[in-house]
Amino acid sequence: MTSLIVFAPFLLLLLVAAGWDLATYTIPNLISVLLIVGFALFALTSGMSTAIVAGHFAAGAIALVIGFILFAFGYIGGGDAKVFAAIAAWFGLHDLPEFVLLASVFGGALTLGLLTMRKFPLPAPLAAQDWILRLHEPRGGIPYGVALSAGAIVILPYTDIFHLAVG
Repeated sequence: MTSLIVFAPFLLLLLVAAGWDLATYTIPNLISVLLIVGFALFALTSGMSTAIVAGHFAAGAIALVIGFILFAFGYIGGGDAKVFAAIAAWFGLHDLPEFVLLASVFGGALTLGLLTMRKFPLPAPLAAQDWILRLHEPRGGIPYGVALSAGAIVILPYTDIFHLAVG
């Protein structure tokens, strides 16, 4: 039961990351750090073996390398790369492919939605909001933290860590 309680901060941090990215196109490093600390607490309270924990951190390391390659090519932001790695650590090598696939689908839908929205003028009440104006910029970026968080939230109930927590 104690390990299940760790999911509340995990979900809250995912929502904060998504909201922050949506509003500012940034994700503070503290969110990624807290996600990693949260996973470490989960691992300690759930009785995961050292080998399984190592596999989870390996998933995080692989995601960090991939994230920074995508960042180097300008496809995602640095905050997206770090939060991707932190989420990957939660899901481990076993659930990482499904998470990546789902987050990619959400990322594609978000991208298409924003590109479509940017073709139309904003209604006056929305145009008064700075964060909406940034999202509406024709050459603006895509807040992939939203897609990463959505993918993580949707896949969580189907992951090994969730099944470990609920017993």
